[in-house]
Amino acid sequence: MRIQDKLDRIRIASRPTTKQTVISVTTAAMIGVVLGLAAKLVNTPGINPLFDDIGGRLGIWVFAATLLSVFSYSPKLAAVKAFVFFASMLTVYYVYTVLFLHFFPARAILFWGLCAAISPICAYLIWYARGLGGFSSLMASLPITVLLVEGFELRNAYLPVHTHYYLIPLLMGVYLIMITVLLIFIPRIKMKILFILSIALFLSFIMIYFNVLGLIFGGLNSFL
Repeated sequence: MRIQDKLDRIRIASRPTTKQTVISVTTAAMIGVVLGLAAKLVNTPGINPLFDDIGGRLGIWVFAATLLSVFSYSPKLAAVKAFVFFASMLTVYYVYTVLFLHFFPARAILFWGLCAAISPICAYLIWYARGLGGFSSLMASLPITVLLVEGFELRNAYLPVHTHYYLIPLLMGVYLIMITVLLIFIPRIKMKILFILSIALFLSFIMIYFNVLGLIFGGLNSFL
């Protein structure tokens, strides 16, 4: 049996019209532009630092890209939408940074550029999270695992202004809300929620124990 035949048994892709495809991709781009601009604007003095701390971490973007992906017509379209989302978001964010703030954060651009580069592969696979079987449950657990790990690691978060350490419980609460939303809306069969959460908790324990995010990102995911 071909790999594609096996994947079709998990979830069957729809065939959108050209108009639906254009609207879907354009919407992803617009969401990226809006969120990219919002992430930049909240990174200014006088704005509640909670929004800046949320926008400057990996979790919120994994959350948004996951929802865009799983509710796509097909895995291929999910891949395109994820890349367009990250590309538009990063373009707006860093064009604004370079042109108006005269600052070129090379390391951050490299990190988020790599995230954008691998996003199509991740989105293609995550699309199957709303399907049937164990593979779909595993895919559904992956973004939740990332949120669990990053949310747990917030206890060691570095916040430049010491008076902002009170934000850590609030940030953890935001991560809990994102996890809950994914658990509710990703699985079509609600009985799978406990199974998905169990997988995510197991993977989270391994990632936290071996400091996987720290080894991969080296702290770069703490800022845009």
